[in-house]
Amino acid sequence: MSNTNTTDERDLGEAGAQLSTAPREEPASSSVPAMGVIGWARWFWRQLTSMRVALILLFLLSLGAVPGSLIPQNSVDELKVQTFKEAHTTVTPIYEKLQFFDVYSSVWFSAIYILLFVSLIGCIVPRTGQFIGQLRGRPPGAPKKLTRLPAYTTWRTDAEPEQVREAALAVLRKRRFRSHAVDDAVAAEKGYLREAGNLMFHIALIVMLVSFAGGQLFKSEGGKLIVEGDGFANTLTQYDDFKSGSLFDTDDLAPFSFTLDDFKGTYERSGPQRGTPRTYEARVTYSEGADGAPQKRIIRVNDPLVVDGTKVYLNAHGYAPVISVKDGRGKEVYRSAVPLLPIDSNVTSTGAIKVMDGYKGVDGKKTQLGFQAFFVPTFAGSGQGTMFSQFPGADYPVLALNGYHGSLGVDSGLPQNVYQLDTAKMKEFKDANGDKLKQRMRPGETMKLPDGAGSVTFEGVEEWASFQITRQPASGWALTGAVAAVFGLAGSLFIQRRRVWVRAVRGADGVTVVEMAGLGRSESTRLPEELGDLADAVHTVTPTAPPPASEQLSEEPAEGAEK
Repeated sequence: MSNTNTTDERDLGEAGAQLSTAPREEPASSSVPAMGVIGWARWFWRQLTSMRVALILLFLLSLGAVPGSLIPQNSVDELKVQTFKEAHTTVTPIYEKLQFFDVYSSVWFSAIYILLFVSLIGCIVPRTGQFIGQLRGRPPGAPKKLTRLPAYTTWRTDAEPEQVREAALAVLRKRRFRSHAVDDAVAAEKGYLREAGNLMFHIALIVMLVSFAGGQLFKSEGGKLIVEGDGFANTLTQYDDFKSGSLFDTDDLAPFSFTLDDFKGTYERSGPQRGTPRTYEARVTYSEGADGAPQKRIIRVNDPLVVDGTKVYLNAHGYAPVISVKDGRGKEVYRSAVPLLPIDSNVTSTGAIKVMDGYKGVDGKKTQLGFQAFFVPTFAGSGQGTMFSQFPGADYPVLALNGYHGSLGVDSGLPQNVYQLDTAKMKEFKDANGDKLKQRMRPGETMKLPDGAGSVTFEGVEEWASFQITRQPASGWALTGAVAAVFGLAGSLFIQRRRVWVRAVRGADGVTVVEMAGLGRSESTRLPEELGDLADAVHTVTPTAPPPASEQLSEEPAEGAEK
């Protein structure tokens, strides 16, 4: 078998060589010399830049992203990470050692990422040089024995060899083959876009890797909850929560501001989809820069407001009951729309109302008030001891409150959840029967605090919307790289690189013998078919010569024989 292969390679010459710019695999040697530091470095570099290792690294990168998708990440939601740790105390120490809560910034993920990046560059640079050299060169001359090629045909013609070669050149160039005459044959090649697609795919991967890395390093994202009528300016202090990449600079925040004029939500009223949102949009007025003219805009789900590369997405919606609190002297010490947190699809909401300053108790001393709130936009459950919402629209809003007085704990300097009430240093208000003071209220109704301590009035209902403000600098490049990768991969898979030779020489009897053969990078049923089409086109110009007279006489039947 080895002798046959050697003979084939010698017969094909340059014809079967370099149909690809992929690095050649060196034959194994029985005696391996000892390698020094430089030898080992070269060996490591060859392994790293091989296609096999690049595919392995790409697989490892995809595999490493699995825990980043299934396990909560600190970079996304630290609260979920803390909840996960409390619920899974056994595996948490293992996950922490493996950096599973910070996958995309972990040492092992970064190492795979960098090695893949280096591998792709080391693979692309030499192949690009070789490909450019092939584009500048010409197809190699015809092998000695065309009959050894996978696609072959031949015929005899009365046309001169020069006429055959001219006809073949015209046909091949018309079919967009790069062709030229070499000695007694015409050499042609087609399908260079296969390797171009292969290189495009690898370059696109590098563009995507660089874009993702740059996006992570320079990105910024934060959230902001805004009640109707309130606004937001894109400064760090305005965010409810904010995260950014390690190279982000606050000076990179795009200067703009917007006000939530109105939130409009409509829902299906009947049928199996009752309560499903039909309209979900925030109407805002925004300005670019410090002196920009106000502009109207509607922000919808998946239709963000885009200002100077920063996108403002509509995330969530809820209700904010307007509450006013008066002290025992009738002085209003608090009035605000208090956003409550939805807990179901019908926007049943819970939260806390905190009166931190301005209130004085019956004894005239300053104290703080806190109320646990439960709100339903469309009330149901009367007479059953519970209340719940039967529709997400505010058709029949009801607010339930129970109150506390004392210290809210906000002066300790420790952060608090705005939707929860810390009652450790507070006392409940009691009604006349000594029970917990609680009351359901409709808009306009008031709950009296005991012993002349004041009152709480449910003034009305506003709506709030939650926005995510995101800046991802290289997202456009990442998208461009992804599209280019798809096109490059398609080209490398569906375009076949092939070579065709047409040899025309004068035979011993003076008749021109035409040989055509084709060679593809990989076996394909299309190559013989394409060669047949080319042969038909050349044969039309240089048709088959009639057989010699001696052969014609031999074909005539003998005298007396049946015809």
